[in-house]
Amino acid sequence: MATTKKTTSEAPVATEEKKKAPAKKATAKKAPATKSVEPEVALESLEASEMEAAKVSKGGSFIPAVGRRKTSVARVRLIKNGKGNITINGKKFEEYFTTYDLREQIVNPLKVTGQDTSIDISAKVLGGGVRGQAEAVRHGVSRALVELNPTFRKSLKKLGYLMRDPRKKERKKFGLKGARRAPQWSKR
Repeated sequence: MATTKKTTSEAPVATEEKKKAPAKKATAKKAPATKSVEPEVALESLEASEMEAAKVSKGGSFIPAVGRRKTSVARVRLIKNGKGNITINGKKFEEYFTTYDLREQIVNPLKVTGQDTSIDISAKVLGGGVRGQAEAVRHGVSRALVELNPTFRKSLKKLGYLMRDPRKKERKKFGLKGARRAPQWSKR
């Protein structure tokens, strides 16, 4: 009987250890992996550089505006009392838009109103292609200029810079190869 008592007394101890062991394993589970924060950090650094540009300018105030074209969206800040500097996504606009035509798209509203050397522009552009982004920035700059001085509206509207170009790519429909392109017809 003594041997049976020992086994019975040891058995409950063993079950208690087994109960404790899974609890330890549950606490030892790995925490879920955190998502990368790099894009958020990049956006914060862009905002910081724009704020520095606003502080460096004499007035320190800016006029915000939004410009759009196709799927591109540009958030533009027109900084008063500037020197004519233009930055897009934290880069000089000559580096961001490499062709002369795209740079002229952005500078034209400033030249028409005579503000090309007295205003700084800072813009963030997302989505679309390079041309769509340039036209979105132009739209945003034009809107900001009208906020700055309502007399600029007449000259900018005449050139079509205040109109949001509504043309977008048409969606593909089911049963077709593209938006309207039907599959090739076969007689047999």
